[in-house]
Amino acid sequence: MHSNYDIIVVGAGHAGCEAAYASAKMGSKVLLITMNMNTIAQMSCNPAMGGVAKGQIIREIDALGGMSGIISDKSMIQFRMLNKSKGPAMWSPRTQNDRMRFAEEWRLALESNLNVDFWQEMVTNIIVEDKKVVGVRTSMGLEFKSKAVILTSGTFLNGIIHIGEKKFGGGRTGEKASTGITEQLVSLGFEAGRMKTGTPPRVDGRSLDYSKMEEQAGDEQPEKFSFSNETSSLTEQRSCFITYTNPDVHAELEKGFDQSPMFNGRIQGLGPRYCPSIEDKINRFSERNRHQIFVEPEGWNTVEIYVNGFSTSLPEDIQYKAIRKIAGFENVRMFRPGYAIEYDYFPPTQLSSSLETHLVENLYFAGQINGTTGYEEAACQGLMAGINAHEKINEKPEFLLNRAEAYIGVLIDDLINKGTDEPYRMFTSRAEHRILLRQDNADLRLTEKGHNINLATEERLNEMKGRSSSLNKLLNDIDQKKVIPEEVNQLLEDSNTAIIKQKTSIRKLIKRPQIHIQDLKKLGSKFDEYLSKYDRDVLEGADIHVKYEDYIDKETKLAEKVVQLEELIIKDTLDFQNIPALSSEAKEKLAKVKPKTIGQASRISGVSPADISVLMVYMGR
Repeated sequence: MHSNYDIIVVGAGHAGCEAAYASAKMGSKVLLITMNMNTIAQMSCNPAMGGVAKGQIIREIDALGGMSGIISDKSMIQFRMLNKSKGPAMWSPRTQNDRMRFAEEWRLALESNLNVDFWQEMVTNIIVEDKKVVGVRTSMGLEFKSKAVILTSGTFLNGIIHIGEKKFGGGRTGEKASTGITEQLVSLGFEAGRMKTGTPPRVDGRSLDYSKMEEQAGDEQPEKFSFSNETSSLTEQRSCFITYTNPDVHAELEKGFDQSPMFNGRIQGLGPRYCPSIEDKINRFSERNRHQIFVEPEGWNTVEIYVNGFSTSLPEDIQYKAIRKIAGFENVRMFRPGYAIEYDYFPPTQLSSSLETHLVENLYFAGQINGTTGYEEAACQGLMAGINAHEKINEKPEFLLNRAEAYIGVLIDDLINKGTDEPYRMFTSRAEHRILLRQDNADLRLTEKGHNINLATEERLNEMKGRSSSLNKLLNDIDQKKVIPEEVNQLLEDSNTAIIKQKTSIRKLIKRPQIHIQDLKKLGSKFDEYLSKYDRDVLEGADIHVKYEDYIDKETKLAEKVVQLEELIIKDTLDFQNIPALSSEAKEKLAKVKPKTIGQASRISGVSPADISVLMVYMGR
């Protein structure tokens, strides 16, 4: 057993797995410590990856060389592209996954990397010398030394599970909580807080009447997350189903409100605003007679069902009586009740852009410890922490993504500059440059960056360059190729758009919202044969580019102006207290966050445009 490592990753959830895999792939010797090796990459909540904005994050992780996209593809049982009725900036891939296969594929990926070692035990302390982390200490008193440590503790730090009036320690149902780390970090000067999340009951799918529900099938032409050739799209899929609560369900649930830990004050932490419990929904939206319930299978072969939309911490008997009043659930058999879990987190304003802590050098936080919620948000933080820990100990520059380069950049920038006092979830609305950050172009944006740090492989880089070349060739061709009225006017009439009276370029036709590049296949074998040479993703990419190029160009120029502020570096030695014209709040916030650029300083809550002007004048800009 080795006792010295380059990097130790504490926790093997989505953040921990990405952190360990990335840093090991880049060449670091990594020890992944988890309290239970049988629950590596456990999908603690719903068995799904992606969704609105989250799917973009998975594609970005994949483009950089991370594994979440590939693992999701290998374990998916359904694929859907959400928001297709909206503009392409909103399109978001989502997979339903086989829970057990997902965890198995992650473990196989980690075990296949010879730079990753494993240890099963609780970490109770980090070892700090001269304000620098040098290792960890376990519950058995063992010490493992390292150059950097990444904490990805999820919901385990002093976790308390609530079901009605019952409460007990745990990081997840059936697993004990982690103790010691919070108390030590607070003693070192860190600020800690409490958050809450929850999960719904799991039920026996054999006891449900699906004829009373709406089927929600996967896409007819399913895609996948990963840009690599390592995975393929599904040829068969499992359906999900939709049903609804009703006034009888609500009345049954309300009988347990006096025993609700959320309503009677036993839960102190704030829960996720955009994923409330069913009792919270009934209480806050009392005018609504029903709430949507998604019935999600947990895998290819299991009968276990995840009741999405019915998260609750009410007593188990109330849960059971209420759920049986949902259409299709009249004879349901419950496997386990829903519960709420309260846990420690550390406000992320205590981190730098690399996710390294301000107080302890070479100590990194990633995932729910930073106040986020969701597998995808955790995974991308783990990836970035793993990359930056490796780069730091090898005396290389930080690897950072800005808000115009990736949703990952938006997420980290929001966390470290604005902080959060409730579980942070990514949305497309958080990204001001979202037309640039589409799910279809993640590889074009990020794969070369991943390759430059030895994370994305040469093969992935060549695949990206090949796709880019095909896209550029197609865009050039449709600019040059023209059609005559006799060839295209019938298609235009059928599409309810104006006919042409003279020869027109294909590009001008595709700019029309009613016409898509795939429609040109209807013009005859000449066009069909030509377009068939290109993959579907290249055709779609060209269609998006032509339709939205004016918006894309405008947003690109705006992003370039914003990036100029990121080039104005603030020296580490600058004492904000010595700048008299700054407001008191600005001095306090700037000293706390320690921004590295004027751009970062401008996004800190409480720092006004006037403060930024003062700062720039003081710096001689």
